[in-house]
Amino acid sequence: MALDYRRCAEEIVSLIGGRENVAQAAHCATRLRLVIKDNSKIDKKKLENVDGVKGMFESNGQLQLIIGTGTVNKVYEEFLAVTGMTAATKDDVKEAAAAAQPAWKRALKSVGDVFVPILPAIVASGLMMGVVEALGKAIPTFAETDWYAYLDMVANTAFAFLPVIVAVSAARVFGGNIFLAAVIGLMMVHTGLLNGWNVGSVDAINGFFGVTDGKIPTWNLFGNIKIGDYVLGSISRHGYQGHVIPVMIAIWFMSKIEKWLHDHVNEMIDLFVVPITTVFVTSLFTFVVIGPIFATLENYVLKGAEWLVQFPPGAMLMGAIYPVTVVMGLHHMYNVIEAGMLSSVGLNTWMPIASAANFAQFGACLAVGLKCRQAKLKTVAVPSALSASLGITEPAIFGVNFRFMKPFVCGMIGAACGSVFGAITKIGATAYGVTGIPGYLTINNPGVYTVLLLISGGVAFGLTLAVWKEDNDEIPGAKVDEPKTTSTPMINEVQASKSSGEVPCDNVVISSSAGEIGQPTKGKIIPYTEISDETFASGVLGQGVGIIPDEGVVYAPMDGEISSVADSKHAIGITGAEDMELLIHVGVDTVEMKGDGFTTFVSEGDQVKKGQKLMEFDIAKIKAAGKADTVVVLLTNSDDYEDLKLS
Repeated sequence: MALDYRRCAEEIVSLIGGRENVAQAAHCATRLRLVIKDNSKIDKKKLENVDGVKGMFESNGQLQLIIGTGTVNKVYEEFLAVTGMTAATKDDVKEAAAAAQPAWKRALKSVGDVFVPILPAIVASGLMMGVVEALGKAIPTFAETDWYAYLDMVANTAFAFLPVIVAVSAARVFGGNIFLAAVIGLMMVHTGLLNGWNVGSVDAINGFFGVTDGKIPTWNLFGNIKIGDYVLGSISRHGYQGHVIPVMIAIWFMSKIEKWLHDHVNEMIDLFVVPITTVFVTSLFTFVVIGPIFATLENYVLKGAEWLVQFPPGAMLMGAIYPVTVVMGLHHMYNVIEAGMLSSVGLNTWMPIASAANFAQFGACLAVGLKCRQAKLKTVAVPSALSASLGITEPAIFGVNFRFMKPFVCGMIGAACGSVFGAITKIGATAYGVTGIPGYLTINNPGVYTVLLLISGGVAFGLTLAVWKEDNDEIPGAKVDEPKTTSTPMINEVQASKSSGEVPCDNVVISSSAGEIGQPTKGKIIPYTEISDETFASGVLGQGVGIIPDEGVVYAPMDGEISSVADSKHAIGITGAEDMELLIHVGVDTVEMKGDGFTTFVSEGDQVKKGQKLMEFDIAKIKAAGKADTVVVLLTNSDDYEDLKLS
């Protein structure tokens, strides 16, 4: 019996708390995507039994109801009619879902959005820095060569000017002018300021400013007006190399100021007033407000670390919070502790703590790289983990671990375990600034150091494997929580995967009493249960096959009528003889490509013949976007056929 689309929509609305409980609604090729204001008002048990709803799950603040191709768009139309809502895009729904999430989740998402585009730069620099530094320590004569100096310059450029790169990316996320943001970033590493990595070096301070007391001079913009011990408008004349959070805060503030000015300044003078005012106000906020806050934090961290590192519980605590200080850009201050230890006792016992923390982030990041199924994430995580093993953790922390948080916390736990072991065994180094694998060049007990690395990295690796999983919306190809379905019978076991060299459409991949469905594209056939998306693999959308394509062309596998063509052109529905409902879905999560790389040759309602070209797709673009290129071929009403056979 045909589905009553109106009744389906009405039941959905009533069971999700009514129109007033819906913030946004959209649909893709198979799912109705809803942003709900109050999830406690959803009657989930009844909702999953609504006629037409094949499954449901929640992800990233969205309630996703699996309805099926050719049907979801009709249910969606009735849903809009019932609720009186206007159509929204999937991007609208994502934005609304993000806005409804807790503040800490939105903050983490912002950090991820800022760092994902700049990952290639920091991963490449991190790897090169680790290799160059290790070579310099292993071959002292190489460290004296021009080649070493050149490679060192090339390797550390991205980190030396990291605030500039972060500022530009942050402006894109927060909606500010990227060129004004670049100016703010450049200010924070200006050559007229002491390099931020040297704030703890008395010699560097004295040499740079021509002083003898080892204190960084200040600019007192408003004289000596004091509020307690704080001099109003006092600016410490040091840069922010290696800092991340201060830059992001500054650019967020800049974007707010710029938008406000655009709204309130007359258009005739907007071009002159807005840029100069934005830069001036932001620079004051950055150096007068952010500067003192982080200078104070640095002092507290430094004094606390000096005290805590003296006994095992303190070492365990410092190992755990070390990655947090990396995120805040405060970790360069630890060089003062290390230098002080070497000058007083000749042994740097802080190095094992830093090394445990860095190697734990390596273990967590490696676990993500090995566990994830999305190609793009894997190509970031594995090199980032390698960089962390060499002591350069920024790519691993900002590109992977902190972005997903659970791996970051697992790294903190691993660091705590390794650090307490290092404190108990009292191992140390004869130099500072080197951690991870290169640390073998300076450590006084390589055997114990190996155990420390195994403990910290191993604990973080194991915990991450146990507690972290990919998110279906944010990471294409990942599994989601098992959708609850009303019925997903296995009508026929899929045979072992095989490769077919036959002409597409002549090779039958699905057959039943209603007719046969041919192979719509050339390639290797795999069981639908092996498709890298839980919704497809579970059979909730119907049974069929997956095809690893050899070419980017899709042909009609049967005679029929085009029931749907996705707006993003990646999916086509066909209704064939005896009401067979077929979905051809090219790639996993390719909806996010928004049609780039896809060309369709049919429209909804067209009559097609077997072998007729339906679509072309660019396999290289799909892979470059980090998506699986599997062509999904599913008979969405397969439950109607008891004699269904799959290739």
